[in-house]
Amino acid sequence: MSAFYWSAKTFVVAPATRLLFRPWVKGLSHVPAEGPAILASNHLSVSDSVFMPAMLDRQVHFLAKQEYFTGRGAKGWATKKFFEATNQLPMDRSGGAASLRSLEAGLECLREGKLLGIYPEGTRSPDGRLHRGKIGVAKLALASGAPVVPIAMIGTDRVQPIGRILPTLRRLGMIFGEPLDFSHLQGREGDHRALRQVTDEIVEAIRRLSGQDYVDVYAADVKSGRVAVPPRAGRD
Repeated sequence: MSAFYWSAKTFVVAPATRLLFRPWVKGLSHVPAEGPAILASNHLSVSDSVFMPAMLDRQVHFLAKQEYFTGRGAKGWATKKFFEATNQLPMDRSGGAASLRSLEAGLECLREGKLLGIYPEGTRSPDGRLHRGKIGVAKLALASGAPVVPIAMIGTDRVQPIGRILPTLRRLGMIFGEPLDFSHLQGREGDHRALRQVTDEIVEAIRRLSGQDYVDVYAADVKSGRVAVPPRAGRD
């Protein structure tokens, strides 16, 4: 754990999180005390990447979108330095070879016995529902053999909705589920059918913890307007 990360987390982020947002946490013992693991969470707010690691003794290395590392001007420079100092890994979400190279950085993190955080939906939920998972999380699980801990963030979309710069002071929660073991499928990261099966199982585990409605479309497609927003359950 870097000195900057440890100091910032121990003396600033964790105390402030506990004092101001009074998070309730369940299942924290499901996160391994040592060795590699993938922390797969729903994604309701940009603050998810702050609140969840603040509750853990170990450092979490997130696959963060590449744009955080390529911004211009003073703000872009400061953002890049912050994410580098906290050992975040740039993730190219354009697909193809670029995305595979980004996943390789995550795989190396797991090979080194670290915790890797990833959002299977690929981006924040645009409507509070849980969306179809991208297979990158399955590629990492099957290539590394690391257990996958499903996580549900609760209420962070009300603390800091999309577009809001400063969070609202209100209580939030998180639930860590039992680790999922896919070691029996290890080595099949080139099998798309196996990847989709694993991804769907991970997302379903998150859904059971979070209680969110599930929609079988990618969140990024909803945000871009490439697909129509599916109606909510029980509505015309």
